[in-house]
Amino acid sequence: MKKLLIAAAALAFAATPAFADDDPSEAEAAKIKEVLTAWGCEGGSFEKETEGSGIFEAEDVKCKDGQYDFRLGKDFKVIVITGD
Repeated sequence: MKKLLIAAAALAFAATPAFADDDPSEAEAAKIKEVLTAWGCEGGSFEKETEGSGIFEAEDVKCKDGQYDFRLGKDFKVIVITGD
């Protein structure tokens, strides 16, 4: 019975789709850079979530007072800024 439960749990995890983030288009990346510049920041790496949420991530962005990760909505407005 124990082996059956372990096998069922393993199958459940294997059947769960893994979402990978995509690179934003050139136009989207340019808009992200524009927003970061308005905040006085630059650099970082950009990703677009593939879950259909339209969320963009800018990671390891350098600002005057430190390094941060930004999350932007599909309208390119900043949702969250976290210290890195």
